[in-house]
Amino acid sequence: MPKPISPHISYDEATKTNTGLKNEPNETQLENIRQLAFNVFEPLRLHFGKPININSIFRSEIVNNAVKGAKNSQHLGDNGAAMDIDNNSSEPTNEQIFNYIKDNLTFDQIINEQNFSWVHVSYKQGANRKQILKID
Repeated sequence: MPKPISPHISYDEATKTNTGLKNEPNETQLENIRQLAFNVFEPLRLHFGKPININSIFRSEIVNNAVKGAKNSQHLGDNGAAMDIDNNSSEPTNEQIFNYIKDNLTFDQIINEQNFSWVHVSYKQGANRKQILKID
């Protein structure tokens, strides 16, 4: 059994997919996922002191194609890593999560997806752009 990604993210949670397709990161991708976890998710979790729901982290190329993800998606884990967070309208809300990350953490890209239906955040070791986007 692979070791956890971080104190609050299991390997299974980082690689879950509903497609039924193979979804296993290589060592470089795994390190990028760990960097995202330790630099974004764990400080977020510590700040709010409550569980935070992650919908998606890693997608293999075949999974990314199946879900019609962007060809250069950081969910692929090759150029940094990304996660989609949806706390299902519980506390903290997606808007609170978005604002905390935006105002307090280092990130590559953060996206308010469909009026806070979920939050996409990515991290790229040593090359974070702090890009803030909104997608309707």
